Amino acid sequence: MTSESVEPGTVRPGGRTARVRSAVLTAAGDALAEHGLAGLDLADVARRAEVGRTTVYRRWGTPANLVADLLTDMAEQSLPRTDTDTGSLSGDLRANARLVQRTLADARQGALFKAVIAAATCDAQAAAALRRFYDTRVSEWEPCVRQAVERGELPEDTDTREVIRAVSAPLYYRLLTTGEPLDEAAADRAAEAAEAAARAGAFATT
Repeated sequence: MTSESVEPGTVRPGGRTARVRSAVLTAAGDALAEHGLAGLDLADVARRAEVGRTTVYRRWGTPANLVADLLTDMAEQSLPRTDTDTGSLSGDLRANARLVQRTLADARQGALFKAVIAAATCDAQAAAALRRFYDTRVSEWEPCVRQAVERGELPEDTDTREVIRAVSAPLYYRLLTTGEPLDEAAADRAAEAAEAAARAGAFATT
């Protein structure tokens, strides 16, 4: 199988190839944060990354492919939930909400997420990569809800993944629609609302 026949982002390169990929993806993230999806140009990314245009065009081909690989890399670099394990449902959900809040409130990261979400609305490959990214993030945090079920804090039929999704949803709503402040107070309210709903059985699977 030749390199041209491999879907971008599916190979784990090493050595110089890995360095080139890292430089290009960093440059792509910077370009997206600055100019959005409409301003993502492969030649500009190559210039920012200080690599040849031919390398970028041959490996990624289109801005959508580049966005998809960037999302794959973001999932790979995602912090494991064990780094912020508090031992309680309230604490874990608050830690998750504040992590999301800090990410989306960051000038570069917030703009980057807006751009990749926009890409996912108009390109199937980017949409699939975005789903994989969020599936990874939810999987990292879902065990804290499962542990709460095992402790008897939540109903046994709780959809544990839906609880995690409910924590971040209000924060993304602020980012994408209302423009209201993305502060710790908003994060804490999102966590408390998700916990209260879970305890009341709102996320029952039956």
